[in-house]
Amino acid sequence: MSSNNAPVVVGVDGSETALHAVRAAAREAAYRQRPLRVVHAFIWPLMRVPLGPAPGAPADAGLRNQAEQFVAEAVAEATKVAPEVSVTGAVVHGAAPAVMLAEADNAALLVLGSRGLGGFAGLLLGSVAVQLSARAACPVLVVRGEQRADGPVVVGVDGSPASDEAIGFAFEEAARRDTELVAVHSWLYPAPAGPGDILPLVYDLDAFREQEEKVLADAVARWSPRYPKVPVRQLLVRGSPARALVEQSRDAQLVVVGARGRGALAGLLLGSVSHAVLHHADTAVVVVREPRTVDGS
Repeated sequence: MSSNNAPVVVGVDGSETALHAVRAAAREAAYRQRPLRVVHAFIWPLMRVPLGPAPGAPADAGLRNQAEQFVAEAVAEATKVAPEVSVTGAVVHGAAPAVMLAEADNAALLVLGSRGLGGFAGLLLGSVAVQLSARAACPVLVVRGEQRADGPVVVGVDGSPASDEAIGFAFEEAARRDTELVAVHSWLYPAPAGPGDILPLVYDLDAFREQEEKVLADAVARWSPRYPKVPVRQLLVRGSPARALVEQSRDAQLVVVGARGRGALAGLLLGSVSHAVLHHADTAVVVVREPRTVDGS
C-alpha cells in the first residue's frame, strides 16, 4: 500500500490524448488530496541521437526542449483543472514501460491515456498495456471516453482474491465521489474442465443461480461494513462478463477490474475480457492488483 504522500502519476507524450489523461489525473489527485507528478519517458538519449537544436534552428528546438515543453504544457493544464493540487513534472530517461513501472513503485495511482505518441503509441493494443496493468505496483487508470462527474462506480466481481482487491478499491472510490457502487457478477453455464469431461444433461439452474448470487453477496459483504454510507446495487447477469461491464460503463464514471480472476473473468488482463473492457468501455477503467486489506493496511 502506498504512503499518504505518494503521488498520482500521469504519463505524457505531447498528444491530445495524454492531455486528456492529465486532466483526469488532476481530478484524481484532488479526490485523494495527493500531489500530482507528470512524467515524460525520454527514450532518445538511449538512441544516441542529438538532443539539442540543430545548427541554425531556434534555441528552443531539439528533442530535449520538446520533451520539456510536453511536461510544461501538461503541468499547466493540470494546474488549471485542479489549482489546489501540488503539481510537479519530470523528464525521465528511458522507454515508457520501464519508466512508468518504476514510477508506479512509489505512486498511489498511475494514469495513462488510451492512445498516444512515441512510447505510448498503441497503448491498449500491445505489450505496454499488459506490462503496466499486470505488473505495476499500484492501481492503473486508463482514461477512455467521456469523463463524467456523476454516475456510479462499477466493479467486476468473480469471487477471486484479485476481484476482492478491486471491490475494496471501488468502495473507496465510491465513497470519495459520494456515489453508488454497482457490483457486477456474470455467470454462464458450467463448462467442461477438459476435453474429455462430460457434462450432465440437466442442470438445476435455480440452484446454480443461487450459488452465483451468494458469490456476489459474500464479496460485497466483506467490504460493506467499512463503507456503510456507500449505496450498493448488486447486479447478477447471465452472459458475458465483458459485455456486462461494458454495458454498465455507459452511465458510469469509473469501471474497476481486478488484475486476474477466475471462471468467466479468468485471465482478465491477458484475454478477451480485458481487451473488450479496455477497448470498449465508455469511461475510465482502473486495473487493481496491489494487495489490500479491509483495514486499509
